Amino acid sequence: MVTVIGVRFKKAGKIYYFSPNDIDIQKGNKVIVETVRGIEFGECVIGKKEINEDDIVSQLKSVIRKATDSDAEKDFENKNKEKEAYEVCLDKIHKHELDMKLIDVEYTFDNNKVIFYFTADGRVDFRELVKDLAAVFRTRIELRQIGVRDEAKMIGGLGPCGRPMCCSTFLGEFAPVSIKMAKEQNLSLNPTKISGICGRLMCCLNYEQDTYEKIRKTLPIVGSVVDTPYGRAEVIGNSVVKEVVKIKMKINGTDEEIVEVKIEDLTLVSGRYEDAVNEEDIKAELAKSGEDAYIIKELFKDN
Repeated sequence: MVTVIGVRFKKAGKIYYFSPNDIDIQKGNKVIVETVRGIEFGECVIGKKEINEDDIVSQLKSVIRKATDSDAEKDFENKNKEKEAYEVCLDKIHKHELDMKLIDVEYTFDNNKVIFYFTADGRVDFRELVKDLAAVFRTRIELRQIGVRDEAKMIGGLGPCGRPMCCSTFLGEFAPVSIKMAKEQNLSLNPTKISGICGRLMCCLNYEQDTYEKIRKTLPIVGSVVDTPYGRAEVIGNSVVKEVVKIKMKINGTDEEIVEVKIEDLTLVSGRYEDAVNEEDIKAELAKSGEDAYIIKELFKDN
C-alpha cells in the first residue's frame, strides 16, 4: 500500500495522485508539486489515503511543499500573464493566417513552459508560429490541439438543461458515451435533442445508464404474456422511469381494459425481457433517418 493525496490543478480538472512526503497536508490545502510538465500549483482535493501500488498508472511524483502566500500571489500573476499571452498568440495566428482557433493558455508555475490550446479541423503547420512565440516569451512553447469536448470544458457555458455544463463544473474526466445508451433510454435519435453544446452526445446520458440497464432486464417486451394480480394479460407498453408495465386484459370475457402494473407484481408467462438494445436495430433506424444518419454518427466522435 502507498500513501497518496489527490491534487487538482483546475476547477473541474482531472485528479492526480502525489506522494505527500510526510508533509501534513489536509483537504483544501494549496500545494506545490512536481509534475512531468514542471513545478505546478494545485489544490489537495483528496486527503491522505492508502491505495494499492497497482492502481498507480505512472511514476508517483512528490509534493514539494505546502503553498505559501507568495506562491498564491505568483499563481495569480501567472493567470494575468496568461490573458496577455492569449492576445499575443491571437495576433500571431492572424499574422500567419493559420486555420486554427485558440482556446486557452497556461503557464507552468515556474514559467518554464507556456502551453497554448487550440482546435482545428485538420493538421496545422504552426512551426513559424512557435518560433515567433518563443521569441516573444523566451521560454519553452507547446501548442496542443484538443477536441471539441475539451474546448467546451475549458470555455464553459449553459447546457440544454439550462444549468452550467457538467464538464466545466464537476466532471474530472469524460466518460465514454455510446449510441446504445441513447437508444436504451428510449430517446429519439434526433441530433438536436441528444447533443450537447460541444456538438457531441450529452455526457449526462451516462449518469442513469446503470439504472436503465438494471430495470430493462425486468421489463417484458411488448406482446409478452404475464400473470398479474388482475389475471393473465398481454403487455402493450412499459415505462423504465415509472418501473411499470402497461397491460391489456379482458373483463367479463369481452370488454378490454388497460391497466398499469408494477414490475414486481407480475410474472412472465411467455415472451422475453427487453435486456440490451440490439445493434442491428440501431443500424436499421439510422439507415431510415436519411441525412440525420451522418450527423448522428458525427456525434459519437471522441466519445
